[in-house]
Amino acid sequence: MSFHVRTVEPPRVEAPHIDLTARLGDVVLPNPVLTASGCAAAGRELAQFFDVADLGAVVTKSIMLAARSGRATPRMAETASGMLNSIGLQGPGIDAFLEHDLPWLHEHGARTVVSIAGGSVEEYAELARRLRGAPGMLALEVNISCPNVENRGLVFACDPDAAAAVVGAVRRHTAPAVPVLAKLSPDVTDIVSIARACVDAGADGLSMINTLLGMALDLDTMRPVLAGVTGGLSGRAIKPVAVRCIWQVHAALPQVPILGMGGVASGRDAVELVLAGASAVSVGTAIFHDPSAPVRVLAELTEVLDARGFTTLADAVGHAHRQ
Repeated sequence: MSFHVRTVEPPRVEAPHIDLTARLGDVVLPNPVLTASGCAAAGRELAQFFDVADLGAVVTKSIMLAARSGRATPRMAETASGMLNSIGLQGPGIDAFLEHDLPWLHEHGARTVVSIAGGSVEEYAELARRLRGAPGMLALEVNISCPNVENRGLVFACDPDAAAAVVGAVRRHTAPAVPVLAKLSPDVTDIVSIARACVDAGADGLSMINTLLGMALDLDTMRPVLAGVTGGLSGRAIKPVAVRCIWQVHAALPQVPILGMGGVASGRDAVELVLAGASAVSVGTAIFHDPSAPVRVLAELTEVLDARGFTTLADAVGHAHRQ
């Protein structure tokens, strides 16, 4: 598998005067474009292409209590209009993150949304305790798309009660001024019921959507391409699913901020999620072939909003529901 990385300078256009202020709970961002968790580690890799402080925020790769080496290789595969990954939440663990990664982001002026993941409610709660008061953390994203090791490996995000238990535990151990965002999986029958359970448990906002579960077969070996058999499908192929999920949740919970993601590779993609109800958007898989994608999307988003007569981002959020 190969990715062709673009190293061209991001486009420099004369930006129209549009108020791009974005809100996630009580947090105000200067613009609505963030990175997506898992696609830029803790931001260092992107710093050679643009100033990470230029983004609305950097969302870190999901951090767990202990360091993890991840799943066996191969664990990534290209697909039509996207890719599959089965990384397995490889990461340095919370101690190394607090010692090295979060301080680096803080020193470089980045607004940081820390994503956390765990195998039990207690692990999530402990991560929230460890992060409480950490300098530079703007918000906490709770990646509930993890197996619950205490309940036959069922994914937290697929059960309203399990999702609520995790979010409630994290909210109790997080400073009141720090928004808690629950990251939802699209692999459910009724995403609105999961969203409502998370909000009722204390989530200040929602991140949606996570990857879809998929797999690919190698026609030469006639075996699964990924060592882990299945993986998360991301990229432009999943944008219609993201739009549908955001639309449904915004229609049911219009006052709840949504950080939208899933297939955002252009300003047009980003605006589509905003019109469906997203208050801000994350750029993920596009970074793998265009590391400057987040700042490019921001410039394009501004032009798209201006061309449609918007003078503020806030006026565009959920606008499709008002037509």
